[in-house]
Amino acid sequence: MAFNGKYELQSQENFAPFMKAIGLPDDLIEKGKDIKSVSDIVQTGHHFKITVTTGKKVLVNEFTIGQETEVESPSGEKIKAIVNLEGNNKLVVKMQTITSVTELTGDLLVNTMTVGDIIYKRTSKRVS
Repeated sequence: MAFNGKYELQSQENFAPFMKAIGLPDDLIEKGKDIKSVSDIVQTGHHFKITVTTGKKVLVNEFTIGQETEVESPSGEKIKAIVNLEGNNKLVVKMQTITSVTELTGDLLVNTMTVGDIIYKRTSKRVS
């Protein structure tokens, strides 16, 4: 299943507790909690370029499945990680203490990030 497309954030759960757990200051958490983001995914074979635009902040991660790469974590830290593909529709990456699973189901892109016992879930809908 191809991940290509633009996805607009529809809902998120546990944003503030997760961001606090990874060390984001309260003022940034407060600013970011209600901002809708758009994820643009370009997949060419096993190579991905994911651009997430949240307000004025743009986060870009590029990687090839199974190869070590440097990704930017939600806290802005650059971390070496390996992204794996499970089945045809699930991207899994472990970044230090964070495990991120992104699953494509129809027109929905569900990203679940876990740190300790805190689970942050983002659901986005394909808009193009």
